[in-house]
Amino acid sequence: MKISTKGRYGLTIMMALAKKSGDGPVSLKSIAKEYDLSEHYLEQLIAPLRNAMLVKSVRGAYGGYMLAKEAKQITAGDIIRVLEGPISPVEVLEDEEPAKRDLWIKIRDAVKDVLDSTTLDDLANFKTEGEQEYYMFYI
Repeated sequence: MKISTKGRYGLTIMMALAKKSGDGPVSLKSIAKEYDLSEHYLEQLIAPLRNAMLVKSVRGAYGGYMLAKEAKQITAGDIIRVLEGPISPVEVLEDEEPAKRDLWIKIRDAVKDVLDSTTLDDLANFKTEGEQEYYMFYI
């Protein structure tokens, strides 16, 4: 499973809204400018997030978007599922060898567990503790 720019930018939008929660509506223009992203692309991503009731819009001169729930109530999994669809790194085939099928299910469940246990609040308030090594996993 590879998270596309839809998922990446969607998380960026939601994290920006979480960081400015309580400050009133935030315009997509300001998010696009702050993160050097296409405002037009962000407009395409905000609609499904609004339809899923993760964000709400405020019209008017000082309008924009804000979280529809507290950041602690929204998970990374909620956001990714809305923008990317179901979380399934590998298609599990019924006629596959049981050992391999079990492995694919464990991988799927591990990815779901991480996404569903990471809240938007965790992401918005993330602080690094020293240097981290980054690994690239190809599945």
